[in-house]
Amino acid sequence: MSLSTTRDGPDAATVQNQLKVALDAALAVVRPMALPQQMEVRTGRFSLYPRYGSNGRINGWQGTTELVLEGRDFTRISTAAGRIQTLTMGHVQFSLSREAQQALEAEVQAMAIERFQQQAGQVARGFGFSEYSLREVSISSADGGGGPVRPRMMAMEAKAAMSDAPVSVEAGTSMVNVTVSGSIQLR
Repeated sequence: MSLSTTRDGPDAATVQNQLKVALDAALAVVRPMALPQQMEVRTGRFSLYPRYGSNGRINGWQGTTELVLEGRDFTRISTAAGRIQTLTMGHVQFSLSREAQQALEAEVQAMAIERFQQQAGQVARGFGFSEYSLREVSISSADGGGGPVRPRMMAMEAKAAMSDAPVSVEAGTSMVNVTVSGSIQLR
């Protein structure tokens, strides 16, 4: 889950300080709630850039800062996000943990290899051979794009609309693809 804010001001130092104050306030709320793997807190992008007037000269500054909450405990993350008053919700994204991704890939790979072997045996018998040997095998996997199939995107429009209530989130599904291809020699 990412939360962010944008600030404007007459000079870079003012905007930078406003962003720092907003980010520090948000960090003060969420750091005590952080637990390894359950909810990890990190800062995201922090940018500061000039705003130009019609005459082509700098007439002010604008900046953005971001806070990212990641982990497995959706309730903890959504509760923490609901308590932050200085940043607004940017987006929510779900994905498989590295461990779950690896475990699922191993399971799907075993099924794909078994299916390849069955098909190779059927091809050998179809051509009148009793056996086959592997000549070349290629196995590849992909996680379906690195994100959810059904992300639930949300945004909060005004600080006044925010409360301490948890933000509603719902996980979707991810797809894991494993491809087994190769060539066989009929015997």
